[in-house]
Amino acid sequence: MPTLLLTALVLCLAAPVLPKQDTEYIQSCMYNLSERLKQGSSQHNWARLTELEQVLANSTLGKEEYSFKTNMLEAFVFNIMAGSFRGLNVSSNMPMQSKEQASAWLQGGINFPVELMKGMGAQEKQKLVCINIHSASLFLDEHNSSVLNDHILGAFLHNRRVGRLQRPVEIHFRHNEELDSSNATCVFWQPAGAGSAGTWSTEGCETQHQKGIVRCHCNHLTYFAVLLIQAHNLSESELQSLTYISTVGCSISAAAAFCTLLLCCVFRCQPQDDTTRIHMNLLAALLLLNISFLLSEPLAAGTKEGCQAAAALLHGSLLCALGWMWAEGFHLYFLLIKVYNIYVRHYLLKLCLCTWGLPMLVVVAVLIFKKEIYGRHIISTADGYKNVTMCWLTSLPAHYMTLCYAGLILLFNVLVLVAVVVVLWKMRQQQRRARRDWVTVLGLTCLLGTTWGTAFCAFGVLLVPQLYIFTILNSLQGLFLCLWYLSTHRSKRSTSDCSTSR
Repeated sequence: MPTLLLTALVLCLAAPVLPKQDTEYIQSCMYNLSERLKQGSSQHNWARLTELEQVLANSTLGKEEYSFKTNMLEAFVFNIMAGSFRGLNVSSNMPMQSKEQASAWLQGGINFPVELMKGMGAQEKQKLVCINIHSASLFLDEHNSSVLNDHILGAFLHNRRVGRLQRPVEIHFRHNEELDSSNATCVFWQPAGAGSAGTWSTEGCETQHQKGIVRCHCNHLTYFAVLLIQAHNLSESELQSLTYISTVGCSISAAAAFCTLLLCCVFRCQPQDDTTRIHMNLLAALLLLNISFLLSEPLAAGTKEGCQAAAALLHGSLLCALGWMWAEGFHLYFLLIKVYNIYVRHYLLKLCLCTWGLPMLVVVAVLIFKKEIYGRHIISTADGYKNVTMCWLTSLPAHYMTLCYAGLILLFNVLVLVAVVVVLWKMRQQQRRARRDWVTVLGLTCLLGTTWGTAFCAFGVLLVPQLYIFTILNSLQGLFLCLWYLSTHRSKRSTSDCSTSR
């Protein structure tokens, strides 16, 4: 009895690697894998696919060709004599699993060239295995890229690696969507090591688009798919250059803001008026914004909780910085338009409650009631697999609400700018100093509001130029504000010294 149990245990453990000749066993492997694919991706699913490949490659059913089919898998096996091979065209036709397209069919196929058997003896027998998979859960990269209809076609030769074919293998995928080179490209799967996600790659593959069909010409055999790309995505080089500009600009702005605040503390600057205090608060908010932005990308590679904390910090600092830009416009309105008989009790304290308190209250509320709004945000490229991940908002409604908040502040500052221009136009004839004040106030208002307005021009042919303008101007905003503050502070000291000498 113990011998019988031991024998059964050995057979069970060896089952995944032993060649199987039983049709029922192959069908059982395919059925089990199909059921697991419905539940999502796992390492066990990839192990089951590897087992299925070995079982199909080692099967000896005595037929030249045979096929197996389930609701999510379709497999073809061809026993080929190398000398008599004249090419092969394999077609697949599987029903769609989505409710919206219940009557649709997944149609695709692979056309193998004669060169596939090049280098083999005329009497050498080879086994060609084709596997059609209607699920992308096994082929998820770290960016969760999408493929056309979740349709993957794979092929391989038993005990032979195929690559660098002069005449490529042609894989075609039929569809009923509007696809072209800007939003779809042919890719193949590059598996990674244990515990790591693989990647989609375009190396060795060319893409041709026709009406209702995508043709892929690849010089090797593996698993193929059509990677879907959002039409408005940037190219890899553009995203890299924008990332570099943002990193350098934010680093410079953070350093400039920190040095200005540090000098103010070292020399014990006591702001004499609310205007200077508002400037210092804006500098502090921009310093926090730049630091949190620089931390968002590296922390995205860490834990989920750490990324959520970084996203919350970035969101809160952005809301605070925008709030202090509104405070600058609000204060400017009081200074130049409502000049007389204006006094607000605890004026700066109330501004701080609005610009520091309310944004932080919003962020804390989100963390308590719906913290999943914060997390990893993927910025996709037109290449589809060279993406950037940062810690930011993962909810579109939250993103649009933040955009509306920034838009209202920008609109208010633009209205203040128009009002200031009208006032300065009237003052222009009275004294020469009015012109200098006009340039100063106009520059300050544009710095604090107008540059952010380029965010609303991100469409069509303006997308890439707008992104560069937005990135350069706003990443260096802290530096511009520091230079403006130092120049006006120096001007005030010069005026004060002249008055004292008189």
